Amino acid sequence: MTIKATIGALLLAGTALCAPATWAQEVQRGGTLNFTAPYGSSVGTLDITASAEVQTEIVAHAMHRSLYKWNPETGKPEPDLFTEVTVSDDGMTHTYKLRDDAVFHNDKPFTADDVIYSYNRIATPATASPSANFISRIQGFEEVQGGSATEMSGLKKIDDHTLEITFTASQDPGFDLMQNYVPIYPSNVDGNTQATQPVGLGPFRFVEHVPGSRVSFERFEGFFGEDDQPYLDRLNILIMGEAAARDVAFRNREIDVSVLGSQQYQEYQADADLSKGLLEVAELFTRVVGFDTTKPPFDDKRVRQAVNHGIDKDLIIDRLVKGKAFPAVGFMPTTSPAFDPDAQGYAYDPEKAKALLEEAGHPDGIDLPVIANQNESWGAPIAEAIIPMLAKANIRASVEPVENAVLEDRITGGNFTAFIWSLSSGPDPLNILRCFYSKTAQSACNYTNFSNPEVDRLYEAAQQERDEAKRNDLIRQADAIIREEAPYWFFNYNKAVMAYQPWVHGLRGNPQELAIQDYEKIWIDDTAPADRKPQ
Repeated sequence: MTIKATIGALLLAGTALCAPATWAQEVQRGGTLNFTAPYGSSVGTLDITASAEVQTEIVAHAMHRSLYKWNPETGKPEPDLFTEVTVSDDGMTHTYKLRDDAVFHNDKPFTADDVIYSYNRIATPATASPSANFISRIQGFEEVQGGSATEMSGLKKIDDHTLEITFTASQDPGFDLMQNYVPIYPSNVDGNTQATQPVGLGPFRFVEHVPGSRVSFERFEGFFGEDDQPYLDRLNILIMGEAAARDVAFRNREIDVSVLGSQQYQEYQADADLSKGLLEVAELFTRVVGFDTTKPPFDDKRVRQAVNHGIDKDLIIDRLVKGKAFPAVGFMPTTSPAFDPDAQGYAYDPEKAKALLEEAGHPDGIDLPVIANQNESWGAPIAEAIIPMLAKANIRASVEPVENAVLEDRITGGNFTAFIWSLSSGPDPLNILRCFYSKTAQSACNYTNFSNPEVDRLYEAAQQERDEAKRNDLIRQADAIIREEAPYWFFNYNKAVMAYQPWVHGLRGNPQELAIQDYEKIWIDDTAPADRKPQ
């Protein structure tokens, strides 16, 4: 079967999602946008394939493109670097007609060689890329990972603009290959260069990285989007991990877009002017405390269940998160097509928690050291709030605050007993289930070293199932086992809120991550401050 896409039509359709924008207004070109990267005090690397941080992803999306892109309106991936795909009868081989009008920032034309180079680089063990999970279904991936091959056999160049990819399963690869973590890099640039002097296909060209301060970009005139995109002359992504600092800068009109923490959300809602510029979305993220299920005492599910029963998540969401979240019943979010509406979460019950610990052989309780960053919605403040709750259940929790980059390194490297983090839980439920598959590496996304034979069986069956309803039922069964096994304390599903200035237009409600925007669609009008408005 053949799927064809008219790129111009797809781009035009996407504009309907720009809720904050008044698209009836005449779009203005030019000016500078001060956007914020709100989840840490630094960007450790500019190579998105070397990082699982959202902070890096926010930056990367300005300058890179992947084979597919995400359409928030349809909730599905769609073509970005190709115009047509032909799928074999068994659903495993996809033949792509690649765009012939895409050019890298170094003026190299985009070809099939770049896709092959990029995917093989991610797969190579020496790269140790957290992105490897997203290309693991390409045939030959395991051979490259195991060292018996240097290139994946499932990648075949037909000609410069025709590429054949063969997968190990028949599911839609778009959910994997749309990820910002699997961008297409130019094959004529050393991959190590991407960490400091990145070269991409995106709408903005890298200019400068001032560590701990900002990453700056300029419009790339060779971008393959619509003729008049991108609209902005310049884009500054300001690194602002402190909510209070973002609040002051926003109120002083120094930044144009700000992601709000819980306290600011409450304050902005109550302000007659600030409340006019709020964009809210239920993101596909689940906040959790994760346990290394191979380390005693957390290798016993009863201990993990005890932690779940020992925390009053509803009280934390009400008092600390200020209602800017939805209580989680498990890992799979309520918006997932594989979510079970009858699923029950763990009730707050310290006495049951103590009983489970005693049953597991810990009548005197256990210690629970948690590593956490400083994020107010799911970091150290939350971890500190659970300490007195868990104490009632004979669980002696403690918190080790670390920088976000350190947190990521320790989680992916297995250097923890427990951690608190915000994890992607959508949009593709099969991709999420992969993070509980025993053969998925800890560095990829099986952070808890979870292993369950029945979950493995259900995942493998879901991989091969082409009927979506049957596949989701298999995933739903696996999710029930995961809830029972409790490799995580399931905290909440995130409600993301972004404040924007009245001169900003074109923002989109992206449920994958609100802070990741299609920067090429954003424009500002001449009511912006003089140093940033179009000239």
